[in-house]
Amino acid sequence: MAGFGDVRVAGRSEWMMDQLVSSGSCVLRKVGGDRAGEMACHRFLSSPHSSVAAILSGLAARTAAVCAGRHVICIQDTSEINFKNRAANRRGFGCGADGTSPAFFLHPLLAVDAEDEAVLGLVGAEIWTRPPVKAGDRRRRAPSDKESGRWLSGARCAGEGLAGAASVTVVADRESDVYTLFAGKPEGVELVVRARHDRGLADGENEADGADGRRLFEALAAEPAQGRSVVKVGPRGPGDKGREATVELRARRVRIVRPSRLKKAHAAEMVEMTVVEAREPDPPAGKAALHWRLLSSADIAPQRAVQLYRLRWRIEQLFRTCKSDGLRFDETQMHDAGRLMKFAAMALGAAARIMQLVDARDGSRRPATDALDAGFLPALQAISKTLEGNTERQKNPHPADSLAFLAWVCARLGGWNCYYKPPGPKTMKTGWQTLAAQLTGFALATNIENV
Repeated sequence: MAGFGDVRVAGRSEWMMDQLVSSGSCVLRKVGGDRAGEMACHRFLSSPHSSVAAILSGLAARTAAVCAGRHVICIQDTSEINFKNRAANRRGFGCGADGTSPAFFLHPLLAVDAEDEAVLGLVGAEIWTRPPVKAGDRRRRAPSDKESGRWLSGARCAGEGLAGAASVTVVADRESDVYTLFAGKPEGVELVVRARHDRGLADGENEADGADGRRLFEALAAEPAQGRSVVKVGPRGPGDKGREATVELRARRVRIVRPSRLKKAHAAEMVEMTVVEAREPDPPAGKAALHWRLLSSADIAPQRAVQLYRLRWRIEQLFRTCKSDGLRFDETQMHDAGRLMKFAAMALGAAARIMQLVDARDGSRRPATDALDAGFLPALQAISKTLEGNTERQKNPHPADSLAFLAWVCARLGGWNCYYKPPGPKTMKTGWQTLAAQLTGFALATNIENV
C-alpha cells in the first residue's frame, strides 16, 4: 500500500484491511484474531508512519488503476459517527450535529462503474472533527474555510485521482447544492447533484416566453413534459428491495447567477447548468412520490441524468456496511480521536471491498485483482476445486481470474450451498475470514510477502 514511509507499516496496513473484511468487526480483539494480532493492530494505529492520508492514498491508488479507461461515477456524501451516551473517556473529538455529543465526520468518494454499476473502490475521503464555532463566525469565513468546501474538494480529488478514466461524473445529494462547487469544478469532471435551493436565473434567461426574472423551480415547472421513464429506486434499508417508479421528465438549460452573499473573488458571476425534473405522478399506495430536481454541468439528456443520480444509493450502502449492516464501526470502544480516524479510513476501504464481493456474486466482468493480489490466484483456483460438488449448480461457473469467481469461493466458504437465495454481506464476510486464513497458509508456504 502506497503512502507509508516504512514497508513494515505498509504490510501491516494490508493485513489489517484483510482482517477487517474477514472478521466483519471493528473490535480490535476480533480484528487481530488473538492477543498478538490485537497488539499488532494497536502498534499500527499508534505508529508515526501511519496516517489517514497514507491509508487513503493506498486505497485510492488501487482504485485509480481499476478505473483506468472506464466511465466512472464518483459518489460523495457525508456521515456522522456520534458517540452519544458513549462519551466516557473519548479524547480529541469535537461536537456532533446535536452540538453536544462527541463525534467526527466521514466524507468518502466511492467509484462506481457507469455501465454495470459495480463498485470499483474508494477514491478518497475527508475525515474530521468539528471545532467549536462562535455565533456569527460561519458567515465571516471564506467558502474554502467552511465545511461546505468539502464538496468542491471532493470533485477536485475525483478529477486528480481518476485522471486515467475515460470520463468522471461526480454525483451528490441536496447538501452539495453549493454555488462554489458549480463555479469551481475542475476541467474533465461533470456534476449531477440534487437541487436544494430555488436559485435566481440570469437576466434574459426567459426572453423567449417573456418571463424575465423567474427563479429556477418556476422556470422548470413551465417546461412541457418530455415523456416518461422508469427509474429503479434503491433500497432504503435492510429488508427493502427497492422498487420501480414511473416518472415524468422535464428539462432545460439555464444560467444561474451567483448568490449576492458571495464575493466576486470567490466565484464566477454565473454558471450554465442543465436542470432536470423527475416527478412520479402516480406513486404506489403507501409510498412517497419520487420527486427529484437535478442540476448537471453537462448538456445531458434527462433520462441519463436521472439514471446517474439513481446510483447515489450505493454510498448509502457503503455507510450501512460500515455501520449497522456490517462492520458496526459506530460501536467501537476506541477512545482516541487520532487512532479512531485512522481506523475509520480502513473501515471505509473494507466496506467497499465487501460491497465488491456482494456485487460480483451473480457474475461480474471485473477481475479478481480488484480485491485480491494476483499472486494468490493459483491458490484461489485450487480452493475453488475443493468446494465444487457433483451437480452443475455446485460448480464455479465464472472465469478463474474474475471477481465473480472470487465471490463464489467466499460465498461457499461462508456456508452458501449454491441453492436458494443469493449470499449476502454476512455470508461474504464469513467466507472471506476462512479464505484469508487459507491464503495466509499459502503465502507462508510459497514465501509471498506483503500482499
